[in-house]
Amino acid sequence: MKPIIMILGSSHLSNPGWDGVNPKIDDVLTPKRQAEIEQLVTQLGKFQPTKIALEIDFSRDAEINASYKGYLEGTYELKRYESDQIGFRLAKQMEHPKVYCVDYFGEDPIVREDIDERLVDYDAFAEANGQEHLLSSPSPTEGKITQDADGRTWIVREKYEPMIDMYIRINQDEGIRKNLRDYLRIARIGLQDEYPGANWVAHAWYPRNLKIFVNLTRITESENERVLLIIGAGHLGFLKQIVEDSEFYNLLKFGQYYKFQAALSKGSVVSCSDME
Repeated sequence: MKPIIMILGSSHLSNPGWDGVNPKIDDVLTPKRQAEIEQLVTQLGKFQPTKIALEIDFSRDAEINASYKGYLEGTYELKRYESDQIGFRLAKQMEHPKVYCVDYFGEDPIVREDIDERLVDYDAFAEANGQEHLLSSPSPTEGKITQDADGRTWIVREKYEPMIDMYIRINQDEGIRKNLRDYLRIARIGLQDEYPGANWVAHAWYPRNLKIFVNLTRITESENERVLLIIGAGHLGFLKQIVEDSEFYNLLKFGQYYKFQAALSKGSVVSCSDME
């Protein structure tokens, strides 16, 4: 028997603009969005997670749990972050005493002073050497593509999408595979003995996901654990690959889980094989 983990890939609900391509989310604090988030949290609660892990650097664990304690006591108001809106809300519903921060930023070569930024600045290299086609680029079918004054790229969906529909969409295997291909395409950026794309993927992105996995194993204390990780959808390709190949966990995909729960709620007869 192995512990079970479900990885919920998420858009960043507060629109921080951290990524190369950023899905634009309308205000999640509106009553309609709040009702949809409550519905999502109710569905996730049926997984009965024993621990909820968040995409926040592990060094901030005490700070984040002080906020969570404030939320339990009614002195902290949930912010727009998915860690608050889904993580805190679900942890409270499950009567968990704390949440778990499992991200790792400590050795990102982009912020380390001893690494020449030019070695990992694949964007600048691609633009200077005619390799823009290797950069991540959204498809017009994903929504309206815009750029803001700071040069950040945003995607705005043309039609209103309920929250659960959004989470089912971004956690589908097809999108996860496309995302992984995007990173492997970035790795190709470079010429001759210069490998800024591969340097960034190898020394920043992949190690970060590997350390997230290690941090998850460190909070998993028994084979009966049911861990829920809430993390940016861009992590899904590498992180799911690491989790599956490790054979440490049984991995439950959110899309399969949600269909399973939906069938149960309708009184249908289902088995675990129906989730494959």
